[in-house]
Amino acid sequence: MAMGKTPGSGDDEVEGAGFAEINITPLTDVMLVLLIIFMVTSSVITQQGPGGGAKAGLKVNLPKGGAADVTARTTDLSVAVLADGRFVLAGNVVAEAELKQAFDNAKNQNPDTVVIVQADEGVPHGTVVQVMELAKKAGLAQLAIGVREGD
Repeated sequence: MAMGKTPGSGDDEVEGAGFAEINITPLTDVMLVLLIIFMVTSSVITQQGPGGGAKAGLKVNLPKGGAADVTARTTDLSVAVLADGRFVLAGNVVAEAELKQAFDNAKNQNPDTVVIVQADEGVPHGTVVQVMELAKKAGLAQLAIGVREGD
């Protein structure tokens, strides 16, 4: 008896025969959709990390310093300055005008907001001073510079 034929049927045509192979196309489609969902969610989670700035998944090579005296609070505003001079606030690259607006908003919400500047080791001193001057003009007098602990 040949495979795939119904027992008892006298004709040579196959009726109601099952599949000889498993179709994996739907399985592949589902796996690719899940992969895309996981990739998008992981990037969103990384960008919405607490404190923003370098803690949000950005690579900022902070200079070495002594013991960290400043601990970030939820009301603090962390600004990262990348090696190419771009400003990053809460995981998003912002222009100078947007940074000034964020400082103004922070001043209105809490006048005791501490601005933590996390500048890359290769950033010119003038760029760090520029960020600090923007914060001071907005009325935020408490400034700190983020460093990594090192020996």
